[in-house]
Amino acid sequence: MNYAVILAAFVLLVLLFMKVPVFISVLGASVTYFILTPGINAAMFAQKAISGTESVSLLAIPFFVCAGTLMNYTGVTKRIMDFCSVLTGRMTGGLAQVNILLSTLMGGLSGSALADAAMEAKMLVPEMEKSGFSKSFSTVVTAASSMITPLIPPGIGLILYGCIANVSIGKLFIAGIGPGVLLCLSMMLMVSHISKKRGYLPIRTEKINFTSFMDAFKPAFLPLLLPIIIIGGVRLGIFTATEAGAVAIIYALLLGFIYRDLKLKDFITGIRETITTTSSIMLIVAAASLFSWILTKEEIPQTLTQWMIGTINNKWVFLIVVDIFLLIVGMFIEGNASMIVLVPLLAPVASAYGINEIHFAMTFIFANAIGAFSPPMGTLMFVTCGVTNCKTKDFIKEAVPFYLLLVGCLLLLTFVPIFSTGVVNLIY
Repeated sequence: MNYAVILAAFVLLVLLFMKVPVFISVLGASVTYFILTPGINAAMFAQKAISGTESVSLLAIPFFVCAGTLMNYTGVTKRIMDFCSVLTGRMTGGLAQVNILLSTLMGGLSGSALADAAMEAKMLVPEMEKSGFSKSFSTVVTAASSMITPLIPPGIGLILYGCIANVSIGKLFIAGIGPGVLLCLSMMLMVSHISKKRGYLPIRTEKINFTSFMDAFKPAFLPLLLPIIIIGGVRLGIFTATEAGAVAIIYALLLGFIYRDLKLKDFITGIRETITTTSSIMLIVAAASLFSWILTKEEIPQTLTQWMIGTINNKWVFLIVVDIFLLIVGMFIEGNASMIVLVPLLAPVASAYGINEIHFAMTFIFANAIGAFSPPMGTLMFVTCGVTNCKTKDFIKEAVPFYLLLVGCLLLLTFVPIFSTGVVNLIY
């Protein structure tokens, strides 16, 4: 192996640990490789970085980011939250249950775990504290429930994985439903158990009547149709997964017109937020595409595949090794960066073991998402603690049961493929 690759990988790790922005860290590693490798054309540096962002499928990212941003300015979030309150009001731990269900339903609208976490931390945590929930518990529930967002279509993680591994984004959208629902239900059960022990009360005790249900459902009906429109349109061939993003924007604008909540000022702010968010993602994609080309040029994926197959003769052992590896990596490296660097390495190995590409994708994405919830680099932890002013040590202490639950769900996804592939096989 070229020693330049080893040194480049070392530079990448050092820069990431120093909390240098991800795209600069990856570019720094790539520059190291180009400087130390004789005879390589320097023009390839720019060509590979630019070509990595030219995939048509990547257009889905700005489209869905924009749709999610505009949804926040059309009053959609408030309408869905009121509907969630009606559905879960009698459950033990009322507002915490609203938090989890809201993340599940908003995952199909926002597509971004960080956006979802920041929004719910602002809207729900103060209300939860007024209702008697501790700040640390409220913050942890918000961060943990936001992990459902990357799994529910149209999660940005699903789009990125599909582009990198050349897997159908439409199938990944559908595959995300099973793990998303699994995580939602298991988290609601655990929150109910904790709430009973601590005396966190339901929002109400009386049964809801049909009139009250319909009063909450009607305003939420049109927003809740969006995931159905996206999945149905992609499956029926009306539009591609990329074009579905454009449909989502038009739908968001239509809702803004119907509800009369979207002002010109909000629209301009939403476009500005979309540009900022998309730019940060695409810079990482460009840098990581260049680094992935370097790995491929040095035949590292092929070498890793041969070594893995020669060392590990069981696909389930391989999946466990990948899970543990991703959990450790996720503690230190931002999710999108680790995905773009590691998917080109691990997806070919999984294919060599005969593992279903959708099954491996969902296992990878979920294990990768747990890192965003974990110290010391967990972005979800920092975003929610930053909004709620919760101390990190209190967050980590409160999050222990959630870590155990997440690992349990990861093992289920790993060893029971039907959670990932069942709905895909049914629809396709």
